Amino acid sequence: MPHNILLTGANGYIGQRLIPVLLEQGHHLYCCVRDKERFEDEHNHPNIKTIEVDFLEENSLVKFPQKIDAAYFLIHSMSSSGDFEAKELASAVNFLNLIEQTDCKQIIYLTGIVNETHLSKHLLSRLAVENKLKESKIPLTALRAGIIVGSGSASFEIIRDLVEKLPIMITPKWLNTLCQPIAVRNVIEFLAGVLLKETTYNNHFDISSNEVLSYKQMLLQFAEVRKLKRWIFTVPIMTPRISSYWLYFVTSTSYPLAINLVNSMKVNVIAKPNNLAKDLNVQLLSYKTAVQLAFEKIEQNLVLSSWKDSFSSSNANQQWMDLVEIPSFGCYKDLKWRDLEPENIEKVLHNIWSIGGAKGWYYGNTLWKVRGLMDKFMGGVGLRRGRTHSNEINRGDALDFWRVLIADKKNKRLLLYAEMKLPGEAWLEFRIMKRHNKMQLRQTATFRPRGLWGRLYWLSVLPFHYFIFNGMIKNLVKTT
Repeated sequence: MPHNILLTGANGYIGQRLIPVLLEQGHHLYCCVRDKERFEDEHNHPNIKTIEVDFLEENSLVKFPQKIDAAYFLIHSMSSSGDFEAKELASAVNFLNLIEQTDCKQIIYLTGIVNETHLSKHLLSRLAVENKLKESKIPLTALRAGIIVGSGSASFEIIRDLVEKLPIMITPKWLNTLCQPIAVRNVIEFLAGVLLKETTYNNHFDISSNEVLSYKQMLLQFAEVRKLKRWIFTVPIMTPRISSYWLYFVTSTSYPLAINLVNSMKVNVIAKPNNLAKDLNVQLLSYKTAVQLAFEKIEQNLVLSSWKDSFSSSNANQQWMDLVEIPSFGCYKDLKWRDLEPENIEKVLHNIWSIGGAKGWYYGNTLWKVRGLMDKFMGGVGLRRGRTHSNEINRGDALDFWRVLIADKKNKRLLLYAEMKLPGEAWLEFRIMKRHNKMQLRQTATFRPRGLWGRLYWLSVLPFHYFIFNGMIKNLVKTT
């Protein structure tokens, strides 16, 4: 029977994977997102209605539809800098104030396993949110999970970075901490399975695989799946801060996320037994099977969502879409044109849509890597985020150290905004258009400096720009 389901965190890693499952079951979805236009660019289904709302901004809160049968609360702020606990709790309070005005019969919350006496700040925050949601008159079903294994998940990508880049690892002692990972497809099965199931109301369930593994074992089993030989040695001298820097520089994670992960990884995450998997007929997957399935998705370019592409609460007030209009005044520009033959336009467009990630930037990839490393040392995101898909780009995606603002293939325009550490703001635009009665590729790098340091920065990189941007456009228009 179809129901009206409200989904918060619809643009997040789990939300993106839950949507198609709920649609397949015939439900009508109300998806809560901060950027309606970005979401609707990627989701066009008659059973989806979009609600633009930021649960951290009082002036953005809107009334929910009255006829809501159930709601998923999937908002987390683990990658946020600053007081993420207060942000998560504020989001929950604002959500409750809105959902309690509807006919909602159930709230479903995906949280963390909290069975240890001493918990990390991250897990304490999740427990505080769960307790706040329990105070509602609406029955709560809390699903508590540990490490979620799936293509694009933060834990999967971090383990992948470590295993595939480091044959020998000197690691912190917390790699001996125990956990029970769970495949992302099992998580989605649980989330969909408890929907309006009255026996799960006012209850919480630990969800996990049947395996208890240390993080070291997870790394080694991941290596086995990838047919790689790896040696891991744990040492007791790495402090949490040093461990965080180690994780930050070796992997694609941000520093705030690295800190929270390290603090959480010092806590055993072992599930308490229950019969939920049996009741819902969920066939639990082993860790190695989950890794194998994840790589099948990657190899087929079927990664539905990635943690890198989700806007965290820490980015909520940056208003990325306000940057779509490139400024004209007070900016430095590097503008280049190249003529295109009509029969080559689609090939050039394909080249543009393949930029970044494993493909690289068409010229001076070593220099791009050096720039990415410099950005990492300065506390930026670096190049390691890569891209979610090898041949698709969507608005809002992370693309190395850029954010996609416009990906309009129909009108042959790609606009990127720099998320690297800069004394100013930078845009990179590719556009195929008619000029002087010819079809041409226009490549524009725009930099708006901030103060004297910004101007000096632009002058210092001019010699590199001459070679990099000339080489880039030259190779982009190649069709052989």
